Amino acid sequence: MTETLAASESAEGLTIRLADYGYEGDGAALVALLDSYARDPMGGGKGLDEAVRARLVPALDAFPGAFTLLAFDGTEPVGLANCFTGFSTFAARPLVNIHDLVVSSAHRGKGIGRALMQAVEAEAAARGACKVTLEVLGGNAPAKALYASLGYENYALDPEAGTAQFWEKKLP
Repeated sequence: MTETLAASESAEGLTIRLADYGYEGDGAALVALLDSYARDPMGGGKGLDEAVRARLVPALDAFPGAFTLLAFDGTEPVGLANCFTGFSTFAARPLVNIHDLVVSSAHRGKGIGRALMQAVEAEAAARGACKVTLEVLGGNAPAKALYASLGYENYALDPEAGTAQFWEKKLP
């Protein structure tokens, strides 16, 4: 097991720590939390495919720069942040992207998302990152309010050129 992140104990009874992909309990918590997020309207409204559930944890473990923070209320897993280390060419330093931020529906509104975000920032700083990035759906007002309250904003090099957009092209 990995050690608990000291900066993350902001909500009573809440513990946040790096997931150990080799520990079955952490892997089960990660898959269950991500599946609950995928079933949520903000996660697409459809659970994870069984094949994805089976390969997710080993794939994360094998992927360079991947890390997951798990939040526990006592022993109950209540949230996670799946993150990936990238690189900022403009700063010539690493960056951390939050790919998934999940708080179980029964535990929302208790400061868990804020604590996870603060734990990600602490881990990113420990890794020498110059910034933390994330994407959020335009209609996810609670998430946008949280991120804005923590100092996150739309990315723009020059306001006259507009803000960055997140585009995708799915490959076979």
